[in-house]
Amino acid sequence: MRIELDTLTEERLRHSLKGRPGIFKLYYDTEDCGCNGVLVIQIVEEPYPTDIRIQEEPLAFVVDRQQESQFDEEMRLRADPDYPSYSLSSDGTWFGVNIRVKDLRP
Repeated sequence: MRIELDTLTEERLRHSLKGRPGIFKLYYDTEDCGCNGVLVIQIVEEPYPTDIRIQEEPLAFVVDRQQESQFDEEMRLRADPDYPSYSLSSDGTWFGVNIRVKDLRP
């Protein structure tokens, strides 16, 4: 699995790390939403035992192995130039728009 990042997206993601170590996790959050889940980008300190590393460069990304099948092999993550959110797409689908980053590090 690979996530293509443009310059603006990489810059914004690095800024969200606030100079601290962290790993980005693609995650469908189903808590209190009453739906199939809302895609969020979590920042975690370390991968969980159920996470799969999907990319190391230019930034590290993981996904939970139970959610891996919901994503495509090649995807594009783009920052919204006018709003603090992201969109994730592939040639075949849109996974989410207005995706937020949620920092879970202590």
